[in-house]
This record gives sequence, structure tokens and C-alpha cells, in this order.
Amino acid sequence: MLIAGAEVAGVAPLDVRIGEGRIAEIAPRITPASDETRIDAHGGALLPGLHDHHLHLFALAAAEESLRCGPPAITDAAALAQALTHAHAASRDGWIRGVGYHESVAGDLDRDRLDTWVRDRPVRIQHRSGALWIVNSAGADRLGLDAGAGADAPGIERGTDGRATGRLFRLDAWLRERVGRAGVPGLAGVSRRLARRGVTGVTDATVGNGLDEWRAFTAACDRGELLQRVTLMGSAELPAAAHPRVERGAVKILLDERDLPPFDDLRDEVAAAHRAQRGVAVHCVGRAELVLACAAIAAVGPRPGDRIEHAGVAPPDTLARLRETGACVVTQPNFIHERGDEYRRDVAARDQPWLYRVAGLLAASIAVGGGSDAPFGDPDPWLAAQAAVDRTTRCGAVLGSDERISPERALALFTTHAQAPGGPPRRVERGTVADLCLLDRPWASAREELGAVRVAVTIRGGEILA
Repeated sequence: MLIAGAEVAGVAPLDVRIGEGRIAEIAPRITPASDETRIDAHGGALLPGLHDHHLHLFALAAAEESLRCGPPAITDAAALAQALTHAHAASRDGWIRGVGYHESVAGDLDRDRLDTWVRDRPVRIQHRSGALWIVNSAGADRLGLDAGAGADAPGIERGTDGRATGRLFRLDAWLRERVGRAGVPGLAGVSRRLARRGVTGVTDATVGNGLDEWRAFTAACDRGELLQRVTLMGSAELPAAAHPRVERGAVKILLDERDLPPFDDLRDEVAAAHRAQRGVAVHCVGRAELVLACAAIAAVGPRPGDRIEHAGVAPPDTLARLRETGACVVTQPNFIHERGDEYRRDVAARDQPWLYRVAGLLAASIAVGGGSDAPFGDPDPWLAAQAAVDRTTRCGAVLGSDERISPERALALFTTHAQAPGGPPRRVERGTVADLCLLDRPWASAREELGAVRVAVTIRGGEILA
């Protein structure tokens, strides 16, 4: 393959030859071979393929088939009621499945409120945080919440009368088991969507990933359904089996401020992962979660590959502890745009400057990588990069102006190596793997508005994906 007339690291025009999945030659003029594919770049910037360092592929695919139940699509109770009552198609498992709910729409939902809109079919709606599902009475009956095996599972909220409210906290694996694996969606659609935005690799950060998920991901790659390289975080039992495009990542540890574990238990979990030669990736949205995670990692000792996921609130007094852990932060600047208006209303004023930080972490010598947290955030990395640059909410307010970074630094959030988010960005140079993203314009134009960038061609290992 020959990419002709591209801009590489600010230099144009340059031709780039790819052979055997790697960049074989870069020069002002390369004579095309008779048997090679030629792509005319028209002066567009040729960049490393993007890597989303934190998303959830199966959940993203399921969300594509689900009813939108929160902002910006649904903003009030009347709109939610109409959407549910006019939901014609149930998902393949027989449920009406909704995603993205937030209390700003209709307050705290429970089974009784859902019953006023839908009684005859089971409904389950996921809160946009991913921590909560709400089911109606038909759904509660289908799950056996009030009787039968599993009715006492931790996380099932009950009223004073012992009756399930329909609110299920942190019960994704339990719910998936009860609903059945018939509901597991295909990945072809979301994989193509990511490829069209220049994404050649992803890190799946789902806490429950284990042997079954490993098999599902490798099979999807082998079928040609999943196009990206995949780093799979998950449980301690996640296998290390070799596959050309799927590799094992860190042990995911999910902290929840509603029910934090004893310090000794968390420390021991970190130590066990390190003994197994694996880093840990600790979910830390709130302040208390971050402090606890830093203390546990510091007590065991840093290890390359340790990560803090989100660092949703990282005040100045937490940064020294965070730096001592040696862990990188994988954050979601897209949430400032997508959720910033709700943050301005719901988050304490003293914490608002420290939400999903980037510049402040970098200034404190803390490595930072970028992820979308899709489907809980928009999977387009260019929108996330734009949010890191301007820190602007949907309504145009600026949240945390001191956390703004340059377009170049925003791009770097998504061009570091899969196993080293926040490390040195990958470069387009001779000998490197040909995971590439060709823009429709030069970088000087692209940097002016990253959210408007269009990707002309995406290449993984010398193969055109989109």
C-alpha cells in the first residue's frame, strides 16, 4: 500500500509505503509498484490510529439497540413516558431495554413509577452511571425479585415492607445471568462505527470480563466482526492466552462509595494482582474512592500498568498521593461536555473545578490517557478531545477552565500505547506497526476544531478498516 501526498508530523507532501503490516518507507516521492494499492491523501494529516483506553464494547453494542431514556434525547417525564409507551420493539431477550437515564428527567425511578407507563412487558432501564438498573413489576417478576432463588442478592433494594423497589445496584453480572446470554449483541456495527472515527484499538474496561468474554472477543475478531485490536481488562481469572489482536490488561477493581471495602481487603486484592504480574485498574469516580485506591496501591508498592479509571473528582490535596502511586489516570473529558450542565447543578461548588481533570494532573507529573467510557459516554474520541481543549458544556458554560489543554495534547490522550496510557504518543515513522488514521485535512486545520474532523481512511496493520 502507498499513501501519497500525506502530511506526516507537520511535513508535507510525503509518501508513505506500507509493507507486511508496518511502515516500510517515508519519502517526498516514492514510485508506486504495479501491485500496490494507492491512496491519495490530498495533503491530509496521517496520524497514529486512535486508541480508546476505556470503553465497554458489548454494553455499547447493546446500547445501540436500546431506547434512549436520558439527556439529550429525553429531558422530562412526559417524553420518557411517551418513549416507553410507544416502544414497539423489545430486545431479543423479550425486554424493553432503556439506557442513559438521569434523575433530571423524572426523579428517582422505581418499579411503581415504571408501572404507570408499562405494565404488560418487562422493562429495564440503566442509569447513565452504569451503577443502577431499574425494572418494572413485570421485570421484577421475570427476575424473581420477590420470591425464588436469587431474591436476596446483594444490591437488590427493598422497601420497609421487604418488597423489591425494582432498583438493582451493581448487579450487571447477576442481571445478565438471569436475563440469559441470548441478549448478547454482535459487535460488527459498533466496530465499524469506531473504525470510521479512526479508532484502531480499544481497551475494554468491563469488570466482569473473564474466560467467556475472552472467547467472545477472540471469536468476534476471527470472524472479522471486531476490527480493532483489543486490550481486555477484567477479573483475576482472565486468561493470558495468545491471540494476534486480543491481549490481557489490568485487573479491574470496582469501588463504590456506597459500599467501600475494608482497606486490608483492597490492599490484598492489589497485592494479588501484582504477584500475578498484572497491574490494577481501580474505578474511582468520587473523592473517597480515589483516596482509598491511592492508599492501597501505595501500601503494596507501585507497579507499571497500574491505573486509576476516571478520577472523576481529584482535588489538589489528592494529587501528591496519586503521584506517589505511579499510576496513570484514564479520564473522560467528554463528560464535561455531555454532563457538565448537570454537574454544575448537582456537584458541590468546591468540587466542580476538579472534575475530570487533565491539565492539573499533567502539571503534577501524573500520566493521563483518554477514554470515552462508551456507552456511558459518546464513543467518538474526537468529541472527547475537543472537550479536553475547550471544557465547554452542552449549554456553552465553561467548567474547569484551568484544565484546558492544547489540541496536540488532547490528541495524545488517544495515541499512546494500549498498555501505557499517558505514556509517549505513538509516531508515524519507519518500522512502526501501520495502525494509522488519515484525516481529510492538514493538522493546522484539524486542530482548530477537533470535533469537526473527518477521517478519510483508517488502517490497522496495513489493512484498510474504513
